[in-house]
Amino acid sequence: MHGDYVHHLLHRLRAEQLRIEAPRRPPRADPLRTRLGWRLVEVGLRLATPRVPQVPLHVPAGQHGD
Repeated sequence: MHGDYVHHLLHRLRAEQLRIEAPRRPPRADPLRTRLGWRLVEVGLRLATPRVPQVPLHVPAGQHGD
């Protein structure tokens, strides 16, 4: 049980040390890339979804085709 605790503690210390040493990056301000990505997802979903023919909900009187 103590071995797991020590392993976890060492892992947390190393992760914290790596975060401190890692270079800082400015926050991403690239909305164009995000919008383009979502547009590609939308296009892919439209291509993958079969089209359902539109059926009129109401047929006017005299146009039943009987």
